[in-house]
Amino acid sequence: MTTSFAEPALKPLETHPRARQLPKVLLHEHLDGGLRVATLLALLKQRGITPAADTEAGLAAWFHANAHAGSLEKYLEGFGLTVAAMASPEAMERVAFEAAEDALADGAVLAEFRIAPLLFEAHGVPGEAVVEALLAGLHRSRLPSGLIVCAMRHLPEAETERAASLALRYHGAPAALGPRVVGFDLAGPEFGYPPGQHARALQRLREAGLPLTLHAGEADAAERVLEAVELGATRIGHGVRLVDALRDPARHWMVERVRERGVHLEVCPTSNVHTGAAPSIAAHPITALWQAGVSLSYHTDNRLMSCVSLTEEAQALMAHTALEEIDLLAMATEAARHTFLPEAQRDAALEAIAQFSAPLLPPVPVVRV
Repeated sequence: MTTSFAEPALKPLETHPRARQLPKVLLHEHLDGGLRVATLLALLKQRGITPAADTEAGLAAWFHANAHAGSLEKYLEGFGLTVAAMASPEAMERVAFEAAEDALADGAVLAEFRIAPLLFEAHGVPGEAVVEALLAGLHRSRLPSGLIVCAMRHLPEAETERAASLALRYHGAPAALGPRVVGFDLAGPEFGYPPGQHARALQRLREAGLPLTLHAGEADAAERVLEAVELGATRIGHGVRLVDALRDPARHWMVERVRERGVHLEVCPTSNVHTGAAPSIAAHPITALWQAGVSLSYHTDNRLMSCVSLTEEAQALMAHTALEEIDLLAMATEAARHTFLPEAQRDAALEAIAQFSAPLLPPVPVVRV
């Protein structure tokens, strides 16, 4: 599959110097898509794996070229490297810790990271060891965070059931002990693998009280967003094809349904451009959906694969769309409201965003009686 991509010519970060200062909420980042280049190179060498390039600059250039190759296959090629590199508990702990620290340095006030633990069984690492190592890494950072367990939607539902059991085992851990599993996701190739194929496993998770965020409406139609919602998802990974319903009066009801249900979209603008879900940042559906009153926020998806940070996502949106700083702060508020983390961490994030936003809001008029 190849697609014509339009890489946005971003203005210098100095165009929006406050982009780094904005408080941010990270809800959608895959740990196996967000390694530091230096860490990936070191882990590959430790495991005796020959990387695509043997220097940091060379490996970074390889990922950049793949992101802009106009090929989804090239974009996904890097995951073969990252999963193999991470395939030890020590490596996983390091990757999770660094991901949390990088998000904190980028202005995140809370974060949720996701991964499919059962992918590492092929490398000899049991799912339990994966989850425990990742939680240990997140616990080392002072950033409030949690872990979302993914199942791969193209695999049989029995595999989703196994991932569900794993997620539920670590969801019950007391929050006081540190980060825990806070949600469940269906990831992997969307087209041809609707979420309804995993309905039984999703019902079990929903009945057990584990929140659901499902990838939908990125590589398939807007109807998949509604299907995911009916299956219990309160958040949607991407969901950008909902804009097609927004543009079609006969399908406006879909957008209304999403708004009425209070569903939140985790939008990943740069990644969407790289995978062909959007032609450019300027033409990305995030602006139209936000202006239509859909609850959403912006995220990185895969920092390594897309060579992007949360700050750079914010800068790109302010540079190439009608969205302004106050919009991005409102999105951060929506993201915090929809976090799967405990109430105390949610409220602390909301307060931090509110304090930063206060000088930008119009004064409340004094009514004299």
